[in-house]
Amino acid sequence: MSAGDGAAVSAVEGKLAELSTSCDLRTLPKRGKSASARTLNTAQIQLVASHPEVYEPCDDSFALVDALLSDKAQLLTLQPSLCMEVGCGSGYVITSLAIMLRQLGSGTQYLATDINQHAVETTQATLEAHGVHADVIATDIVSGLEKRLAGMVDVVVVNPPYVPTPEEEIGMNGIASSWAGGLNGRQVIDRILPAVRELLSEKGCLYMIALEDNDPLGICHLMNEKGFASRVLLKRCTDEESLYVLKFWQDAAAGANASQSGRSPRAESWLSQLPFKSFWHKNSGSS
Repeated sequence: MSAGDGAAVSAVEGKLAELSTSCDLRTLPKRGKSASARTLNTAQIQLVASHPEVYEPCDDSFALVDALLSDKAQLLTLQPSLCMEVGCGSGYVITSLAIMLRQLGSGTQYLATDINQHAVETTQATLEAHGVHADVIATDIVSGLEKRLAGMVDVVVVNPPYVPTPEEEIGMNGIASSWAGGLNGRQVIDRILPAVRELLSEKGCLYMIALEDNDPLGICHLMNEKGFASRVLLKRCTDEESLYVLKFWQDAAAGANASQSGRSPRAESWLSQLPFKSFWHKNSGSS
């Protein structure tokens, strides 16, 4: 392993370990409640549309939006031309992102996709209720958009189906599509990552939720091998799950370093000692 790759892995490893020991359930916002930091800068829960077959905002949605808020200065500096959410659900996240970046004006466009037609309609209603606009498309991940958007998207946000489930539950109609992640909760994530990599611009970045069972450090290694640096923006513990918000961006040195080395032995030993091994389940509703 080169010095550069070792430093990158150690940084992510250290952050994961630090967050694993500093989780306080008392700091978590309750479902349906808006933390003070979100009051003026994000979508308002009371204005978020709902549907029985759409995953409503919950702890993972709040964690992703809180991570975006924590990185708002970087997002504004980036001055993205096109922002995208894959799997928009209720529209809470893409609406919150549009509100956060509202000061950038008409120079920033927004796009959202979801395989669930009910989610597409719910997201549109949420956007309209907040006076912001995004194009919302019913499609599987980014199917049909790959060529048109290749290298054009500056910000991608994803709250993927990450719950470990039987493989046959993947792609089911309705709300199940929002959580069913297959083996280790990775089967849909492992389809999303290469699709998103093709869409990201040279300055583009990806913000994604991952569950402890999804092997977040392994995801970081995988992206590193493809030329992306990574950072853990946030970890949040709930009664049922331990959630990470990961950020990825292109870094030529990452791919070069990764190609000269295998997976870190230290990383493997750390992963074998993960303390959180409980049953995960997303509540009914959409992200």
